[in-house]
Amino acid sequence: MRLLVLRNYLVYRDAWKLFLTGFLEPVLYLLSIGIGVGQLIDTFEFNGRQVPYAEFVAPAMLAASAFNGALLDSTFNVFFKLKFIKLYDQLLATPLTTGDIARSEILWGQLRGGSYSLAFLLVMLAMGLIDSWWAVLAFPAALLIGFAFSAVCMALTTYMTSWQDFDKVTLVQVPLFLFSATFFPVTAFDGWLRWVVECTPLYRGVVLCRELTTGALSWDSAISVVYLLVMGLVGLLVVRRRLDALLLT
Repeated sequence: MRLLVLRNYLVYRDAWKLFLTGFLEPVLYLLSIGIGVGQLIDTFEFNGRQVPYAEFVAPAMLAASAFNGALLDSTFNVFFKLKFIKLYDQLLATPLTTGDIARSEILWGQLRGGSYSLAFLLVMLAMGLIDSWWAVLAFPAALLIGFAFSAVCMALTTYMTSWQDFDKVTLVQVPLFLFSATFFPVTAFDGWLRWVVECTPLYRGVVLCRELTTGALSWDSAISVVYLLVMGLVGLLVVRRRLDALLLT
């Protein structure tokens, strides 16, 4: 398993610009919307506390950075290895198992998403957008978000048959990013629509990061941890079974 992670590192070692793009996107959103639009908005009420708009948006971008890093590696790269270069078929000629392959790819997605999240946390700290010591748990929270999305996205990728299927990835990625209470409170939604938003995985990640960085903790954080952990474990189980079906039969 360690060797497959090392292989990914060696492949990407000279492609550091790809990592920069994944990190810069949420930073640019923070600067343009969190800071720019924040000049027009005073504060938001969050869990009974008044929070400056930039501090409201920043943890959402932290969750989004973990989400983006995990999604990129667990979809495009996994599909290429699985369907085109047949890397996993070659690996199974060694003592590695499908479980090793699944865990290795998810771990690599974690490392990529975690690097984005750590760098973004440092940006938040430098900009004075962290208001609580609970923020020390924001990085583990981002890793949990990365784990959940890496596992589920890799599982879904095993069902894809062509590059056109990646249009569906964008169709899911963009609404999740825009409507997971990233730029405005979930109270902006009414009735069943709010319930739908609260059930989405990125919303659970946004709430977790937001409560930790602002210190406005509630039971939503505990619910989010359980939700994301179960999501990741179910995704890992599906990946293992799908790889067995695709590569061992």
